Amino acid sequence: MLTKTSTEVVRQQNSALVLSALRRKGALSHTEIAEQTGLASATISVITAELERSGTIAKTEQHVQGGRGRPRVLFAPRRDCGYVIVVRISSDLVQYSLADYGGVLLDRFEEARSHDTGGTAAFGQVFVAALERLLQRSRIDKQRVLAVSISSKGLVAGDGARLLWSPVFGSEELDFAKLLDEDWRARIMLSNETLLVAQALAAKAERKGDAFKGLAAISLGHSIGLGLARTGRTGELDVSAPNFGHMLHAPSAGLCRCGSYGCIEAAAGFYGILRAAFEVPSDTIPAKFVPLAEMDKIAAGARQGQRMPGYAFRQAGIALGNGISRLLSLYEPMPIFVTGQGTRYFDLLHKGVEEGLAQSLQVRVEGLPEITVVGDEQGLVFDGHLDRALSAVDGDITAAGHA
Repeated sequence: MLTKTSTEVVRQQNSALVLSALRRKGALSHTEIAEQTGLASATISVITAELERSGTIAKTEQHVQGGRGRPRVLFAPRRDCGYVIVVRISSDLVQYSLADYGGVLLDRFEEARSHDTGGTAAFGQVFVAALERLLQRSRIDKQRVLAVSISSKGLVAGDGARLLWSPVFGSEELDFAKLLDEDWRARIMLSNETLLVAQALAAKAERKGDAFKGLAAISLGHSIGLGLARTGRTGELDVSAPNFGHMLHAPSAGLCRCGSYGCIEAAAGFYGILRAAFEVPSDTIPAKFVPLAEMDKIAAGARQGQRMPGYAFRQAGIALGNGISRLLSLYEPMPIFVTGQGTRYFDLLHKGVEEGLAQSLQVRVEGLPEITVVGDEQGLVFDGHLDRALSAVDGDITAAGHA
């Protein structure tokens, strides 16, 4: 016999299933919710009534074309139920976005990131002020913000919202939950940026109805990032961000921004390509930021047949190919999606990538993985933010409703 506690847990899980279906598919009728969730009609009636009463979802009527017959009753997340702030921290700028509970973008602005030595304390002040300004522009009270979702390249702690290491702040730790703890009731989330890319790509594959098993997203640019999305044994989506850019490639790759020698990023990141193209000693301290205009010049030289620029891109490709081959040796074969600013040079990297992959026995036996270049990394990061943040918020709402 079910106890009251276990009954409430089941109702909470069922409520989360309904909200998840509405997130994935948009406005749905009672019958369509049943098809998506497998829940009984009576259960859906109870859940939708509760969610409607709490202001979490809204009910609308869709009249049949021609005006005949009963209108379809559709349910969807209520947009003014609350709001989500999304912050993307990159090497050269910080982007602040505001979205409603329906996942609709309401406002966005960007601020150039200072490259001085102000450190995390100075950044924290600028960060909090920018969040306040974002809300003031839309006249939204911070108490109505349900989640603040932040992303950066680098290492993110498994617990809380702590940035342990990043190309932006180095080894100086930044705890966003502590930074916003006093004044914000919102859930504070921090994710590796490329993890969010993998999250968004996996969600797209699932929405298409594909039999999704797994994928890898590799971000090319100032840093080299990896996001992995795989379906677990029980069908749940497992998304992670292994420290791919700082895996050992070869000591000859030179000094990395992390302080070690021979990382994949030291050969394939923008600063590694710059260093190789100009034959700078491999122990030279890496540049913190390489303008795209400078990378474009090196790429132009490589496309014109200049030896060292071509060599730099080839070595970068080999480092990436070696890293991907190790990845495929640890996991089952999966498609590879390449994103980031560095995709504009993938024509120069591609041969080296294949050369690096071909050094793996598994690739020689099973063939090259499917590699797809995806241009809109910024859009994928934003979609990944919303997918994770709104799913977490849905869980908070259903838990509070059945507390």
